[in-house]
Amino acid sequence: MVDVQGTVADGYEPVRDAFRANLTERGDRGAAVAVYRDGHKVVDLWGGLADPHGREPWAEDTAQVVRSVTKGPAAAVPHLLHQRGRLDLDAPVGTYWPEFKAAGKERVPVRHLLTHRAGLPALDTPLTPRQALDGVSGPCAVAAQAPAWEPGTAHGYHAQTYSWLLGELVLRVTGRSLGRWFAEEVAAPLGLDLWIGLPADQAHRVGRIAEVDAPPAPASAGLRVRPKREVADAWRDPHSLTRRAFGAIDPQPDENDPAYPAAELAASSGVATARSLARFYAALIGDLGDGTRRLYAPATLTQARTEESAGPDRVLLVATRFGLGYMLHGPSSPMLGPGSFGHPGRGGSLAFADPETGLAFAYVTNSLQKSVTSDPRAQALVRALRKAAADGDR
Repeated sequence: MVDVQGTVADGYEPVRDAFRANLTERGDRGAAVAVYRDGHKVVDLWGGLADPHGREPWAEDTAQVVRSVTKGPAAAVPHLLHQRGRLDLDAPVGTYWPEFKAAGKERVPVRHLLTHRAGLPALDTPLTPRQALDGVSGPCAVAAQAPAWEPGTAHGYHAQTYSWLLGELVLRVTGRSLGRWFAEEVAAPLGLDLWIGLPADQAHRVGRIAEVDAPPAPASAGLRVRPKREVADAWRDPHSLTRRAFGAIDPQPDENDPAYPAAELAASSGVATARSLARFYAALIGDLGDGTRRLYAPATLTQARTEESAGPDRVLLVATRFGLGYMLHGPSSPMLGPGSFGHPGRGGSLAFADPETGLAFAYVTNSLQKSVTSDPRAQALVRALRKAAADGDR
């Protein structure tokens, strides 16, 4: 039996069972899951290996690159700036960042950067990994880039360009980088092991990530859902908007190189423990049990999870739903319920909050399978959490 460590509160044993099954049956090699309810931690589990192909065990303080899960914490920065009166979400981006007005983008409002409606998911000339991490080339590229569609008329997932769009905006508004602002204004007050720009003295805690094959589905599971032909064709076509959006950095950077998590890529290079991600989302929706006050005022919470983009996604080619910086519950990004908001990471990780139940959830993994939004391991945990919460409410 796989050694699963940590704690669960009474009634949340189904989450532990699902987590163990992920490690024994669903291809996880190292992972962690955490849940808060009404500001109190009720699940905190970890197990497996810190390196999918190694021997070192996943420790209580192991942190992990979480890919696009980073977008959720990053979105908190413009929301809090707006809450403090520092940023107008309906003002043109060019008000704060004059160079952005190029190529017909003069009237693009700030909110379009958060809702994937700016028309800037891809670059005509991809950046090299070194350029992507230098903090200058990315903002210059997106400022000069012409939109792929008329901004505001459609949405398409800004998989990589989200980093430079949000990062430069925050820098222009505050004089601080997005990662530094998050560290000083959010992570430090909450005591989070959650970084957008990993300090060198924390690098030893980061587990390695690797692509792994998902195990074959058991015969009892029925037919495995296959991607639509349109989606599969788009991933094969190097000229498709899908491939170009995910290939805005070419070649793909080495995410295990210490330079990658050290970079402040708001779209993809965040590093976190599951317990800190869950605590972060718990703090968005309510006060914490230790007396820490909530981050989002009620109006900001409503603003964050109000649907802004819905329907066919020009990059992912499935129906997606977005609020301001957060994915919303839906067929392509199932969370706990209709009011849930958060973000998945390509390959498996997922974090979100559900204000209606007071639940905040986070799952991180180093075993990257072929999923963009709805990973079967994350969904097994979400189903178990839903059952535990429902049973506890009876």
